[in-house]
This record gives sequence, structure tokens and C-alpha cells, in this order.
Amino acid sequence: MIFSPGTQEQRLRRMQRLAATLRLFAELGYDEGAGGHVTARDPERPDCFWINPFGMYFGHVRVSDLLLVDGEGRVLAGEGRVNPAGFVIHSAVHAARPDVVAVVHTHSVHGRAWSTLGRPLDPITQDACAFHHDHAVFDDYTGVVLNSEEGVRIAMTLAEKKAAILRNHGLLTVGGTVEEAAWWFIAMDRCCQAQLLAEAVGKPVHIDAEDAERTREVIGSPSIGRFNFRPMYEGALRRHPDLLD
Repeated sequence: MIFSPGTQEQRLRRMQRLAATLRLFAELGYDEGAGGHVTARDPERPDCFWINPFGMYFGHVRVSDLLLVDGEGRVLAGEGRVNPAGFVIHSAVHAARPDVVAVVHTHSVHGRAWSTLGRPLDPITQDACAFHHDHAVFDDYTGVVLNSEEGVRIAMTLAEKKAAILRNHGLLTVGGTVEEAAWWFIAMDRCCQAQLLAEAVGKPVHIDAEDAERTREVIGSPSIGRFNFRPMYEGALRRHPDLLD
């Protein structure tokens, strides 16, 4: 596929951050078998997105391994297959949210554990405030997401928020950049872990709603999401320079 020179720099930046996210997720234990997917919208073809190949270990993915997929699920660039459930979920979210550049969904352990409760996260820590009134719960589970209608329902539940808890399934996050979406996933999974630990030993004290909202405006902003991802990206490059290949 031929791309215009004017968008190549932006495309490469997104692809590099996407590959780095997958390497980081492998280190964090978010990969599991062939499950999990991260996507980045193409800057020249907004109806298409880049995605990790189905069945490739997150810790091996390079920029050159990523696949460009259109709205019908056709691979336009790269070699490999697309996770069917990944396509259904990500295509629906990208279509419903033109503002979203990246979508992240993997089967992280703490995200999965929290999702079984069918509840939103509570503002019990400063970090959790980033998601205060800014995440949804998709309170349904009908099996592996292979039906396009379910993908649309997930996108509708997400609405304008930065994240969704898919009941009995796991977490999904989005962002205006790959950096944001990746950081929100990491932060949300850790918030799930913190609340699970806190509730295991007692009843957590909630942060006051007004204070939680003010805190969200500070630590839940897109710029903070990008900033928090930066050192993780630099670390991934130092440890895995081949991801840029």
C-alpha cells in the first residue's frame, strides 16, 4: 500500500508507540496466549487502524509486524491474521469515536478479577480519581465478542469516556494518542489491584466526590496520560531497541 509522505512521520510515531506498548504489556503480564489487542488509527486513512498480529507474542512485536486493517477486516498492509474478537471490538469503538486514536484491550489478571464484580472503580486512591465518572461498566457477557452488534453495544456503553469495564471479561481503554490509551490501561489495572487488596482487608475510605473530581481534572487529563507513558516508552526502547525494526 502506498502512503503519502506527509503522514509518514505521524504514522511511524503511532506504530512505534503501539509496538512499545505491546512489549511493555508482555513485561507486565498482560499477554495471555493469543488474546489481547492494541490498535492505532491510521492518520491518512482514518477508517483503518494498525493492530498486532493474531497469535504473535507481545514481547516479539516490531513496528514491521503490525497490520493495517480496514473497516471490513481486510489486511491492507503487513502479513498475518487479525484477532476476530479484536476486530469486532476495535472497529466499533474507532467508528463510534472519531476522537479516539488508540484502543487497548487485554486480559490482565487484576482487570479480569475486578470485572467479575460488575462494578465501577471507587475513588479510594488518588490514582483511581483519574477514572472518577470517566469510565463505564458494560454489564453483560454473552461469550467471545464475535458479533458486530455486541461491538457496537460496547462502543455505546463506553460513550465519551476513557475506559470501560467489560463484565466477566476485562478492561478497555481509549485515548487521543497511543500513549494515553496505554497509560490508562496500566493505571486502571493497578487501580483494580489496589481496590481488590483494600477490600480484602476492610472497607476502603472513599475520597469526597468534589475532591475526586478536582483530582481527575489534574491526573486524568490527556497530557498527564502522555507524560506518564513517556518514561515507560523510553525504558522499553532501551530494553528492546529491535521493536523499532
